[in-house]
Amino acid sequence: MPYVIKDGIRIHYQVGGRGAPLVLQHGFTRDMETLKMLGYPGYFENGYQVILIDARGHGSSDKPHSPAAYGLEKSVGDVVAVLDELDVARSHYLGYSMSGVVGFAMAEHAPERLRSLVIGGAHPYADDLASFQNVDGRDPEAFVAAVEALIGEKIAPEMLPMLFENDLEALAAAARPRPDMEAVLPKINVPCLLFAGTADARHDRVEACAKKIPNAKFVSIPDLDHVSCFVRADVILPPIREFFDGLAEQGGM
Repeated sequence: MPYVIKDGIRIHYQVGGRGAPLVLQHGFTRDMETLKMLGYPGYFENGYQVILIDARGHGSSDKPHSPAAYGLEKSVGDVVAVLDELDVARSHYLGYSMSGVVGFAMAEHAPERLRSLVIGGAHPYADDLASFQNVDGRDPEAFVAAVEALIGEKIAPEMLPMLFENDLEALAAAARPRPDMEAVLPKINVPCLLFAGTADARHDRVEACAKKIPNAKFVSIPDLDHVSCFVRADVILPPIREFFDGLAEQGGM
């Protein structure tokens, strides 16, 4: 398994396909294997060098239990460390939910490493993650309740076994308050595509922030909520591929 070491923490990554580099990252409680299962990397590997990264605390990356090991700047540093390891100067970036927030942080802290941004189900506004304030991961039921409060949806019972495969103490430590990054929106100078399901509680905020980015398009996905919008790869991946391919036709972004 390929790893890069950042701050003493092993960050697991995998690479497939050929072409312009494209970082794919998962959401909270997921990992790159989830992306593979849903067909994300395979959809892009014909034409793109797909770079999958397990966020710290997830998948096959290290899982520290200290909140001090987490934070958006550290997440950005992990992505940059993988790009450096692969000698990739600039990459497209596709992130959903948690990794969409990391995408906004990339625009703030490492804009020179981006070719474009595709962000789903996430906004750059402050979030105190209040539902996790007294959750340490040792009580699975309390952890589930905190996640449900965070996303504003019930987790389907059939999805719970996959959630419980995680190190819940590490994920609870990773659930740190997020700063307000609204000020970065008018400064983003790469093409952007933002999307959200109409049944997602974040939908209107995602749409609102897209209007503040100079070169951004917003796609509203009818009837899908936060979880289903990520799961329905058959619905969301075609417009994303069209976006990336359109950039290539306009001049090889």
